[in-house]
Amino acid sequence: MGEILFLAHRVPFPPNRGDKIRSHHLLKAIASLGRVHVGCFGETAEDMAAEAELTAIAATHCLVKRPKPLAVAGIEALASGKPVSLTAFDAPLMRDWVERSLATRPIDTIFVFSGQMGQYVPHDFPGRVVIDLCDVDSAKFGDYARRHRWPRSALDQREERLLAREEERLAHLADTTLLVTEAEAALLRSRLCDPANADIAPLRNGIDTAVFDPATVEPHPELARDAAPQLVFTGQMDYPPNVEAVERAAYHLLPRVRARHPEARFHVVGRAPAERVLRLDRQAGVRVWGEVPDVRPFLAAADCVLAPLAIARGVQNKVLEAMAMARPVVLSAEAATGIDACDGEDFAIGRSDDELVEQLLALLDDGPRALALGAAARRYVVAEQGWEAMLAPLVRLLGRAKAGESRDAA
Repeated sequence: MGEILFLAHRVPFPPNRGDKIRSHHLLKAIASLGRVHVGCFGETAEDMAAEAELTAIAATHCLVKRPKPLAVAGIEALASGKPVSLTAFDAPLMRDWVERSLATRPIDTIFVFSGQMGQYVPHDFPGRVVIDLCDVDSAKFGDYARRHRWPRSALDQREERLLAREEERLAHLADTTLLVTEAEAALLRSRLCDPANADIAPLRNGIDTAVFDPATVEPHPELARDAAPQLVFTGQMDYPPNVEAVERAAYHLLPRVRARHPEARFHVVGRAPAERVLRLDRQAGVRVWGEVPDVRPFLAAADCVLAPLAIARGVQNKVLEAMAMARPVVLSAEAATGIDACDGEDFAIGRSDDELVEQLLALLDDGPRALALGAAARRYVVAEQGWEAMLAPLVRLLGRAKAGESRDAA
């Protein structure tokens, strides 16, 4: 067997946001199957400090500082007719490294994490190509376009159209194209001109239930000593769907909860809060924490974890993490997508603001039911969502065998 080239739009260390958690576990699993060469981008000083982790796991690696701000990428994309998403990750240094690696290493498989990196795969590469799109980005921009006014809506429509063209190209370039859920896989098939000639399959997200274990985590002391109800949202807080979700919670849901529980608190926990998020800290009962060393103490102290996302592609890691921590989770139907748990038994879905408030109040008013819901949530995640089980298909997808197995046995 030859070696593997792994390309990711963000360095998979540290695994502190949804896409990096997935790429981190994928890279670890792939590295167990053979020698791997990793090309990826970094954005922050923390990202660029991941050289040691890359050296430890990869035979060779190339970590490139993302070359241009989004605004500059947007101008270049408009001039070139390309999607902004691809232009933002177009770097000559990465292109040269990929070409050199393919020319000098016995690489027979390329694994691409996220559609932005598909531009680095040669159209005539003779080996196996697996592309993990995670979710259908073009559809996400279509959602944005319907929610935004002109001229932003026109830019979103342009991105949707151009990304759909790129997704079509990648789906036919790859031996297999992966999505995070069967629903996302079906969505991509429905948007392709020629779906019959594309192998599209789901590869679900998992959760590290040993790390997210309430038995090993002390609740955050400030939240724990406050007898008032504590509601928690976690996530990357410059990501537009997360921004809209916490605004929905702060402006529309929390005031109605506080009408019955006047001291109830809503905690927004996550890195890089946008200005719109920071403004929520002025709202009665809202605390914006920003980046914290560890989200688990906040989850452990939550009376309810709230995830009222209106746009949610793929599986929400924030939901799985809260469930693994045995917390009762109140969430929108969109945030529940791809998690095959039972509404009312493992989590509580609200399909409108009214229903979300109703579910929150019911759990805050019934402590034993809230505890039972949280316990069932953890049982579900432990039984159904472990990373090892989720990533087992990689052996077949990459044409590999684990150590001690023959290729035929795989």
